[in-house]
Amino acid sequence: MSDKKMKLNIVTPSRNFYDGEANMVIVKTVDGEVGIMPDHIPLVSILDVGMVEIKDGNQEKSATVNMGFIQVVNNEVSIFTDSAEWPEEIDLNRAQSAKERAEQRLKEKAADLDQKRAELALKRALNRINAKGTY
Repeated sequence: MSDKKMKLNIVTPSRNFYDGEANMVIVKTVDGEVGIMPDHIPLVSILDVGMVEIKDGNQEKSATVNMGFIQVVNNEVSIFTDSAEWPEEIDLNRAQSAKERAEQRLKEKAADLDQKRAELALKRALNRINAKGTY
């Protein structure tokens, strides 16, 4: 991997989650996983619920992201997401409870169930649980 770096900024509505440099960023978009390195072509894509992997020299960090979009222009990567968490910030009991609630809603199939919303809640909970497991 090259020593060349790019600027990375991850922003949520509540905080500037990450502001630094990276040699490589890997994100999950709605079209699949994308790896971004310095001098990447300009890109705008919609993020899926998943992980963002940040590689900076010998250091690697991972965080959860929940939807949003990514923009890459002139060696600057900007990620705008509904929420982002480092694995150590995740409350595993809360994530497991959210998973169980979503699974129960999907199982019951009530007439007023918002299927997409319940599926998204389950996906977010599983993402958080998986992130905590890799911590």
